[in-house]
Amino acid sequence: MAVPGKVGLLFVSHSAAIATGLVELARQMAPTATLVAAGGTDDGRIGTSFDLVSAGITEADSGSGVVVLCDLGSAILTAETALDFLDDDARARVRIVDAPLVEGGVAAAVAAEAGDPLEVVVAAAESARGAATAASAGAVSSGETADDGANIGAAASGYTRSIRLVNSDGLHARPAAELVKLASTFPQKVTVNGTDAKSLLGIMSLGLTKGAQVDISSRDLSGREAVDALAALAESGFGES
Repeated sequence: MAVPGKVGLLFVSHSAAIATGLVELARQMAPTATLVAAGGTDDGRIGTSFDLVSAGITEADSGSGVVVLCDLGSAILTAETALDFLDDDARARVRIVDAPLVEGGVAAAVAAEAGDPLEVVVAAAESARGAATAASAGAVSSGETADDGANIGAAASGYTRSIRLVNSDGLHARPAAELVKLASTFPQKVTVNGTDAKSLLGIMSLGLTKGAQVDISSRDLSGREAVDALAALAESGFGES
């Protein structure tokens, strides 16, 4: 059942196993979001099904919109055909997104989990197309952080906390998603080692492991609360050992 007030996601794949697996993967980072699989044909073969996609759109739609991600061209064609049979109001709430199925789906799921509106969830999925450059954006100068992982800095251009990761697996998918969801609750821009803290794919691309120094910064002095909250989350180990 679709979650009221949240955008739903539909994964359309030629393989039922792939679609179901993507829902399982995204569920680790978006436990309450509406994630629906529409994989394979009606009789379980490789292919796509108009009926499964149509039913999936209906299942995912709470009234806040549905983002559809597809694996291959004919899956897109099936999704587009399903849209043609929707009424005008329902069709206006559905977006078929041109994005990598796995990376885009995970990023969109985290945005949906945070309660972001349809266009923001779409943008999160589309950000996967440019994930390779995300980590290089908004670099923080070395003068803004201290050398010791426990230090706190207040540079002229903003506020910075430097900590070290203590959880065993570092910033892998689940803790990265927790960090991004928390960052998204603050209006100020915050960076993690120079990468936008609201970009899941950017944070994951940093490849930060246990013991790595994490510099959490905001150039906006009003972002101090956000920086402290993210630092506290990281220092807690994200609930992991």
